[in-house]
Amino acid sequence: MNRVLTRLPLAAAICVGSAGASFAQEYCAGIGSSGQWIGGTEAFSDLTTSPDYAEQMALVMGNNEYIALFSLSETTDTRIEAEGRGSGDPMIEIYDSAGYLVATDDDSGGGVSSRSELTLDSGTYCVALRSYDSAPMTAFVRVGRQEHEPLTAGYVPGNDTGSGGCFGPLPNDELVDELPSTATIGDINAYRFTLTESKALTLTATNPAADPYITLYDGNGNYIDENDDWDDLNSRIEITYPLDAGDYCVEVDALSDASQPITVMLETLTEEEAMRAMYDRGEAAPPLDGSYPVTDLGQLANRQRVDLQNGTIVSWYSVDIPEAGAIVVEAVSLNGMGDPYLILFDDFGREVAYNDDTNDLDPVLAARVSAGTYTLGVGEYNDGTSPVRMILERFVPAK
Repeated sequence: MNRVLTRLPLAAAICVGSAGASFAQEYCAGIGSSGQWIGGTEAFSDLTTSPDYAEQMALVMGNNEYIALFSLSETTDTRIEAEGRGSGDPMIEIYDSAGYLVATDDDSGGGVSSRSELTLDSGTYCVALRSYDSAPMTAFVRVGRQEHEPLTAGYVPGNDTGSGGCFGPLPNDELVDELPSTATIGDINAYRFTLTESKALTLTATNPAADPYITLYDGNGNYIDENDDWDDLNSRIEITYPLDAGDYCVEVDALSDASQPITVMLETLTEEEAMRAMYDRGEAAPPLDGSYPVTDLGQLANRQRVDLQNGTIVSWYSVDIPEAGAIVVEAVSLNGMGDPYLILFDDFGREVAYNDDTNDLDPVLAARVSAGTYTLGVGEYNDGTSPVRMILERFVPAK
């Protein structure tokens, strides 16, 4: 597999995750502000007109990330890949120009390589490369059209050397909506199902003695999501956006006792459940009508302190701002074991600001605000809970 970078000088082709930006433009709603054009320049990063794929080698340190930028001058069938050197385990996220997550992938390139094949509209896109286990990693990122030479082997159903799974030689059993199936992974370790119409859904795998782990793929082998230990040692995947009609496969593994039966169930996720899941994860601001728990902090005079037990389900607060100015919010993990983040929405539900890891793993959020009611979410990236102290401060313009 050719990995020679022919169009870029070495200094441009080797990039360090979270290195300083080569420009100050806010690509992908700020996600790509520290990114690098994968073709070396913006002009050479238009994949619609590029004669060949574009590729860079990135060094990702710990929890940092590398951002590659590319553009499309018209709707194009693309292939986006990442392959680590040595024991590196890359995962990728693709964002559009508005900062919305278009796709994410971990292992669809075969082994631990990442691969996503998408038809994308014209615009600018950002590819975020991370290390799955947060270990330092060197990886290649390649973006091209589907007729270009691939970087990764990709999944080939039936060629897996394992005993089954979505891409193994054994057939998958069919999973029927709202009808549980129970078996050991020695008997069934993957289930296929078909959606006749687009809908949101949940997939659960239960039996703490087995410690189940589940991974969801579409019919083309593209990774969608995975989960371990949602509820105690049981697993749950929630897809809160409507999945397209088509074929899917869920792979099941037992991280503890493989002889234990695991119950797998597919259920339709109602609109109300889907919205609540978005509030739980901080993806949208909850309503202030009492239907979802939000703590009212009242009017912010100048400084207010809040102590909380922070967890992966976001804690929400409302705060009233009496006049235009600025707000600064800081969250500190009191035991040093947490990794909190902050997100602020206005009274219309628009995201105003987000922050994570300003002071080591502690966030500091700062934003201009107008008079009105704002909703502040505090979440945790690590599993479990940790004590957090939050400080809110309000500043007004000098007169």
